[in-house]
Amino acid sequence: MTAEAWFTLAVVAITIVVLAKEWFPPSVAMTGAMVAVLTAQVVTPAQAFAGFSNPAPISVAALYVVARAVERTGILDPVVRATLGVTTTARSALGRLVTSATLTSGLLYNTPIVAMLTPPVEQWSSRRGWPASRFLMPLSFAAIVGGSLTLVGTSTNVVVSGLLESVGLGGFGFFEIGRLGIVHAAVGAAALILLAPRLLPDRAAPRDLDTRPDFSIVLEVAPDGPITDRSVGEAGLRDLPGAFLAEVMRDDESRPVGPSFVLHGGDQLRFVGRADSMADLASRPGLLPAEKQATKLDSERVAYFEVVIGANSGLVGKSLRQLEFRSRYQAAVLAIHRAGERLDAQLGRVPLRVGDNLLVVADVGFRDRWHDQPDFLLIFPLAAQPARTVNRGLRLVLLAAGAIALGVALGLPVVTVTLLLALGIVGARILTPGEARRSVGMDVVVTIAAAFGVANAITNSGLADELARLSVAAFGQSPTGMLIGIVLATTVLKELIATNAAALLMFPLAIAAAEPVGADPRGFAVAVAVIAAKPLLNPVSYQTNTMVYGPGGYRYFDYLRLGLPITILLIVSTVLLIPVLWP
Repeated sequence: MTAEAWFTLAVVAITIVVLAKEWFPPSVAMTGAMVAVLTAQVVTPAQAFAGFSNPAPISVAALYVVARAVERTGILDPVVRATLGVTTTARSALGRLVTSATLTSGLLYNTPIVAMLTPPVEQWSSRRGWPASRFLMPLSFAAIVGGSLTLVGTSTNVVVSGLLESVGLGGFGFFEIGRLGIVHAAVGAAALILLAPRLLPDRAAPRDLDTRPDFSIVLEVAPDGPITDRSVGEAGLRDLPGAFLAEVMRDDESRPVGPSFVLHGGDQLRFVGRADSMADLASRPGLLPAEKQATKLDSERVAYFEVVIGANSGLVGKSLRQLEFRSRYQAAVLAIHRAGERLDAQLGRVPLRVGDNLLVVADVGFRDRWHDQPDFLLIFPLAAQPARTVNRGLRLVLLAAGAIALGVALGLPVVTVTLLLALGIVGARILTPGEARRSVGMDVVVTIAAAFGVANAITNSGLADELARLSVAAFGQSPTGMLIGIVLATTVLKELIATNAAALLMFPLAIAAAEPVGADPRGFAVAVAVIAAKPLLNPVSYQTNTMVYGPGGYRYFDYLRLGLPITILLIVSTVLLIPVLWP
């Protein structure tokens, strides 16, 4: 290999390690790789920054806005009600859930589908007396396997389509990838319905462990008492056994509660905790009983939430104390659940991990404040959620129908249709400009754009041709053997790093490998797209898997137990059908 090829190989290897170890966010890692090959003059500036002018990242950004609008309007609520309707057996309920999620994810991003369905599925299964673990992982997997039904089902399809355009082969048609995707959807859904009841153990969900306190008491700060004009921390009102200070009312207004908040005479303090802790609080010097005595916790001011920590959260690796969680979020963590178990350690000192499920008590506005932020992958209240706005949902349906009809009539590319729809969503006030801006996963968009430069370096340096030559030696001259090699490499890579990054790194190799064995490069590109978009083997390989990790009470190897046989089925169907569908 040339010096440029060796250098590019080293950059790619280091990038994969950095992404797999999560030392830096994907956007930083991929941008660093792009700058490295640019500095070494493996690519020109135009080639390095080609991704920022490619339609793929722009289409993905627009689809994020559409996905947020779907979640905000609740247009999937009828699907939820129909799916979770009257059913007699757990298997029939699983069949309806898997079928609905699979079909819906062909037209919508799977992330909002899983985000919308997880809370009602967990609540519904709890009412039925069925473990949520029977349904939540199949929900995530079904949404993933259905993503290849159409071009817009997953961002990976859009990315590979953009790569095809960049090498002059033309992007995918809207239903082109669905020729194989429909087989994946059918095989995956059937396998989930048949295998999940046999392979998934029953796990206790966090809500089933009853960690919530059930009493509250309102006490008043005595004027000129020993804690007047002292901070909450100085007054000894933090880290109370069995109780915590949830709210301070002053002049009929709720004030943020933090360790440095200074108490005044007449402040009303709402404590939440176990009933046996309330009497101890009432006898503390400087606190007087207020008009409202200890009661069952039914205040409209206090709400419980479950939150899931995602891979891109700034909370990962930090403890609640380091984050000053209560001051920052005006919320208190009652319990941390990890890998299906409740942690018994001092919660304030526990470093948070990806997939941790936190039981939080806060005011009712907590979800609205933090829903669009990257801190939490998923936030949902434990009480019933308010009804959605029907008017906004109707507007979104009409806008989507109009954009698609216009695209078909004028032959518009997907990027134009998605941009029209995203702008229409803001123009129709379904989302505010700020909400639309916050909904875009910029880390994903920048990762995709930067990776185009790395993909160009793999081609320019001759690395793709050299790896293709080695693959021919390893797998033989047959198209099937070469396809098996590409599929297996993609399978391993997509479980280690982000799906889009895996597709971007494998694409140049797939195109280079197709030519020497006389295969259609388009078919090899489809194989990379559909396999890279199916991360089923671990809870942190994809965000929908992480979403259900805590709420389902799963353990790490539960994903491998169910995901491995389905992955094998998808690999086999891909290897058998690609030569037939793209001869």
